[in-house]
Amino acid sequence: MANFSERIKELRKKQGMTQAALGEIIGVGQDTVCVYEKGKHYPEVRNLIILADYFGVSIDYLVGRTDNPEVNR
Repeated sequence: MANFSERIKELRKKQGMTQAALGEIIGVGQDTVCVYEKGKHYPEVRNLIILADYFGVSIDYLVGRTDNPEVNR
């Protein structure tokens, strides 16, 4: 299973967006997104929710608990 840093980078690149653009969406700087993608820090819960909603995936998928991106509703 992939981990958060791999997933967030993969999802960002699929959208063709820069780290700076993703940072704007969640209210952080490009340097923070870079740190997330390197696996050195993880976002707060609020930002995990924003990321999951933006990319249309579950938080479990983002953090590597499942390989199924579907949101259980």
